[in-house]
Amino acid sequence: MFIGIKSVFLHILGSCCLLLVFPAVTFGLDTLSVDTLYKLNGARRFVHHLGFESRLGYILPNVPFYAGFNNQRKPIRNALSGHIKYAFRFPNGSLGDKIYAHTYQGVGVSFYNFGNRQELGSPKTVYFFQRSNIAQLSTHTALDYEWNFGLSTGWKPHHFVNNPYNIAIGSKTNAYLNAGIYVRWRLTPHTDLATGLDFTHFSNGNTNFPNAGLNMLGLKMSILYDFRKRAPVTKHFAIPDSLRASYPKHINYDLVVFGSWRRKGVDVMGQPVASPHQYPVLGMYFGPMYNISYRFRTGVSVDAVYDGSANVYTKNYFSATLEEKFFKPSLKKQLALGLSARAEYIMPIFTIGVGLGGNILHKGGDLRGTYQTFALKIATTKNSFLHIGYNLKDFHEPNYLMLGIGYRFKNKAPSLLY
Repeated sequence: MFIGIKSVFLHILGSCCLLLVFPAVTFGLDTLSVDTLYKLNGARRFVHHLGFESRLGYILPNVPFYAGFNNQRKPIRNALSGHIKYAFRFPNGSLGDKIYAHTYQGVGVSFYNFGNRQELGSPKTVYFFQRSNIAQLSTHTALDYEWNFGLSTGWKPHHFVNNPYNIAIGSKTNAYLNAGIYVRWRLTPHTDLATGLDFTHFSNGNTNFPNAGLNMLGLKMSILYDFRKRAPVTKHFAIPDSLRASYPKHINYDLVVFGSWRRKGVDVMGQPVASPHQYPVLGMYFGPMYNISYRFRTGVSVDAVYDGSANVYTKNYFSATLEEKFFKPSLKKQLALGLSARAEYIMPIFTIGVGLGGNILHKGGDLRGTYQTFALKIATTKNSFLHIGYNLKDFHEPNYLMLGIGYRFKNKAPSLLY
């Protein structure tokens, strides 16, 4: 009924890699023919970038497994990874170059070593990333930020017999998230050196148990190469007032449909017990969003969800088989309609959004309280996008993934290509 997390993310990553190979096709922006694409790239070339990176990480001991309760009887503290990254930015002189100067987006691959291959494996990641300038510190020095989001494979998950101590990783395939800031020094007209701090998180998004995941703080150093010669930057870039004034402020309407699956811990005699079942989640939301500028939009959203794990209960606690303990309630106790406030930060191709809401129509139980959403929208045409999100309950309780597609009505944002 539902495909695995690996297949879902590989499908999403594969689709979007086509956009990154031919960046002029979409950009949230215009859909161009192949002939137009070649002509445009010939006349106004995208600026390409290649990076090689090494990261040293410190693993946070959020579960006893990392603190030393493992097969090796010693703490798992350090991680080392190598990264290869390709990125691009808008052609010089384009509107995108003026609005999002020093902004690159692309794809990367990496290889991790946690010093315990027997119990953790040797994960590999494939991910999207985006970096941009925070401040220009001097002619040859800048402060940048970067985020990564993707898929990691090659983990050794928990197993009651073969891998019993690993109570952190429950899946062979896990989501990968990373964010950091770093200082970038200009070495030559083509080459930069960058070093800084970052935070990394691996988990399966509550699709399997256990799901403590792996978190770490890190240091990174990278060599960045731009294929087009750059002039020194004398000051931090600012959007010209004429462009700010000409932006067409407007209201667009986002419609998103999503689905996923999740595991659930159910209260049994005062103790949480993991249900052996996976439960489907289906939902949609519709929201008018006021576009304030090139970078920001905000609005409200009406959210509808069917959560197959909501209000699951137990009985016959001493029955012989585990499956007999867990029962689903009637459909009306697993449906909810909510209202949320939303804000989005708009960048080339990617839009990062957050939401805060609560269910207003529901039958109580698990559907009470507030919910928080975090979403990444990946443009596929001017108005359509892929949606990858996560729902959190009451700011602390993991809820479910939101994997879907969306369409934007009444979109008046100008093309960034020209």
